[in-house]
Amino acid sequence: MPTSSEPRQITIFDTTLRDGEQSPGCSMNLREKLEVAQALADLNVDVIEAGFPITSLGDFKAVREIANTISGSTICGLARCRNPDIDRAWESLCQGDDVRIHVFLATSAIHREFKLRMGKDEIIHRAVEGVKRAKSYCDNIEFSPEDAARTEADFLCQVVEAAIDAGATTVNIPDTVGYATPNHFAGVISDLINRVPNIDKAVISVHCHNDLGLAVANSLAAIENGAKQIECTINGLGERAGNCSLEEVVMAMQTRSDHYQVTTRINTPRLVPASRLVSSITGMLVQRNKAIVGRNAFAHEAGIHQDGMLKERTTYEIMRPEDVGFTKTDLVLGKHSGRAALADRAKALGFHLTDEQLTKVFEDFKDLADKKKDIYDGDIAALIEHQDTQTVDQWKLVTYEIQSTSGKTPTATLTLSHGDQQCTKTMSCGDGPLDVLFRAIEELTGKTVTVTDFRVQSSTRGKDAQGEAIIEAEYNGRIYRGRGVSTDTVEASTRAFLNVINRIESGTTEGQPGATT
Repeated sequence: MPTSSEPRQITIFDTTLRDGEQSPGCSMNLREKLEVAQALADLNVDVIEAGFPITSLGDFKAVREIANTISGSTICGLARCRNPDIDRAWESLCQGDDVRIHVFLATSAIHREFKLRMGKDEIIHRAVEGVKRAKSYCDNIEFSPEDAARTEADFLCQVVEAAIDAGATTVNIPDTVGYATPNHFAGVISDLINRVPNIDKAVISVHCHNDLGLAVANSLAAIENGAKQIECTINGLGERAGNCSLEEVVMAMQTRSDHYQVTTRINTPRLVPASRLVSSITGMLVQRNKAIVGRNAFAHEAGIHQDGMLKERTTYEIMRPEDVGFTKTDLVLGKHSGRAALADRAKALGFHLTDEQLTKVFEDFKDLADKKKDIYDGDIAALIEHQDTQTVDQWKLVTYEIQSTSGKTPTATLTLSHGDQQCTKTMSCGDGPLDVLFRAIEELTGKTVTVTDFRVQSSTRGKDAQGEAIIEAEYNGRIYRGRGVSTDTVEASTRAFLNVINRIESGTTEGQPGATT
């Protein structure tokens, strides 16, 4: 435990847009990445790893646009210790005001033997050359020895010392496969501090995966032993079991500042809005009992807990809900609420709306107000998120009619528009109303997909709550995700399936990146 009376400043490095996006089905298009990047900037994240530019044109464009438009955070691009990777990373970052190149190379024995087929000397040479090339472009350079937690201590020290000598200003120690335990990982960090002679010339960072559920614990152990940067993601998003959860590690350090004696720049009331945004864009729902941002994180049902809460909140709450972004009240709007009230609530929920977007959301808000008496925060969020899925000049739902009786084949008549044209299809087949509607959409659009995931949930409480449908489907080897919202769950599901088709036609998905640290 630190003994200094002055709290250390911990750098928060968010990799939701790079490592988080590697989760199957979590790819984002350019507009979505810009939205998440803005939310991260609003959160006061110190470093945003915006992508891996060499992997695809989409990733390159995303890093370039984020570097050119987002302010308040350092924008980082990932590269292997290969000249083409590093050159491409710099090409995407070069117009930004505050940028970093992050280079990596595996160092563990198992990676050296089976993946790289390189000896130790060649690894060190390649790492040094990679850092030097990156340094020729900018001063802010991070180096990661991939699978550091399973790398021999002596060799890890050698690689880190060489990378710092070559110009690395941050050295990141990844637990790439989530193998470490807190005591083990604490030893790795303290070993580097005690044995690497030039370690004071670089910031020690950690990047922990959650395969054993220890990513947050390992990151905190590293902080206790001298690390100064934590790499993490919103909602713990990431490949396999995910990464260190930003909201959890930040609130652990803040709530237990008496122990850790550290501080961050994070604007914690933006945690819940950022969590909701990432969840809605990726389709990865946050479990109800997830720490900090889960729906039940501050719920108290047991009678003894409720009694204690009424007498003194701190009996059962170590944080205030409003400190992480839960609103004290779920503000109710209705048909008489105006545009200004809607705009104010959208801003409080963490959304940045242009005048054009606000106008469209307000139209949908008024339509919804005619269908249900009270409109809650969840309804507003669903309306805004639904707008984000809309594209122009694509297939749109006009009308549908269903005849479905238990034990009998359903019949559906569906009308879609595409530009100025409308087309109608009547079908009698399938295993229920949604199946026949989905088949009718496929017939009219000429696109046949394989649904891999289908979920319907309510956006708020009550029998008149909006239904949010999320569909993931595979087409030509790629995963596409669609969302639909309506008080009619059949309509919501139909719109979600149609949104998948629209995304296929517009190509609004990116291939999965192919690297990890």
